[in-house]
Amino acid sequence: MRFIVTGGGTGGHIYPALAVANGLKDRFPGCEVMYIGTSRGLEADIVPKAGLEFHAVRSVGIKRSLSWRNLTVPWEAWAGYREARRLIRKFKPDAVVGTGGYVCGPVVLAASRLRIPTLIHEQNALPGVTNRILSRVVDRIAVTFEDSMKHFSSKVPVNLTGLPVRAEITAAVREQARKKFGVHQNELFVLSFGGSQGARTINQAVVQSLRFLAGIPEVRLLHVTGNGQYEQFMDMLQTEGLEVNLLDNITVVPYMYEMPEAMAAADLVVSRAGAATLAEITVRGLPALLVPFPFATGNHQEYNARALVSRGAADMVLDADFSGSILVKKIKQYLAEPNRLQEMSDASFRMGRPHALVDIINLIQDIII
Repeated sequence: MRFIVTGGGTGGHIYPALAVANGLKDRFPGCEVMYIGTSRGLEADIVPKAGLEFHAVRSVGIKRSLSWRNLTVPWEAWAGYREARRLIRKFKPDAVVGTGGYVCGPVVLAASRLRIPTLIHEQNALPGVTNRILSRVVDRIAVTFEDSMKHFSSKVPVNLTGLPVRAEITAAVREQARKKFGVHQNELFVLSFGGSQGARTINQAVVQSLRFLAGIPEVRLLHVTGNGQYEQFMDMLQTEGLEVNLLDNITVVPYMYEMPEAMAAADLVVSRAGAATLAEITVRGLPALLVPFPFATGNHQEYNARALVSRGAADMVLDADFSGSILVKKIKQYLAEPNRLQEMSDASFRMGRPHALVDIINLIQDIII
């Protein structure tokens, strides 16, 4: 059997596509999988390293602000469509799967016009423009958040599957992880991070909070600054007259290679609200204090966060309002109301979709039968 997966631009589109590709290989041993992306996106570097056949087509998105580049969009879209159509006709896939990004437009549309079964997966609570357009021509739609279902056409079946997460996330054992990080039985272990590059707002809030958190012995904090902001974080600490090495209950690292174990040990997560992060948080049933990135496309991180907040699984503080005093206040509230933290944990666990990848592969199998 043969399959095409497509998705590009950011890791949020690429890694789910790679998970689907691996899931297809497990379900259909010996199958061939081609990945179609763009030459400019991260996929051009990531996908070949993952061992998949990679091809690039032209693709461009419409700028939300007035720009002369928008004049080239129709030509680029048509050129990308023709390139995708040629690749599809030559490869003859049994199905085409799109996970978002502008490149999905020409690829999935070409497959649909060629009467090849198609499925798209939407990661965010507020669907992207490309997926909303494609939802009218595909055979199946898979979504991460129930909140996104209302944005799609009722003519095409929409399935709540969740977002595939790394197997290591669910495999990590809590008791072993807490022992590894030196967490005592009655301590509240807070894990805070802002992604691989870090989040300036969260870093600043943590710096402002450390003097107070160091005086709360029942709290243990592990903060991941992000590689790109570690030196700046340490400079801010120095300005505040703090030496993190002297704070027994505080650990600061630039990057966390053992994130699955850190999540398994955590009692509370403080983070941005990217779809992949929230999928990992909920599959572990973790309460969260979310600070959505305000400049995400279409403000989708705030919509993601609100999906958890509305179900009691998380609290949200907007980026402009987040500070060290807010962080300390929230942590003190959680310490004073352990039942509420448990209720948030239960709600988070109910939202988790540990079998997301299996459900998506099942849908793909359904459309090719």
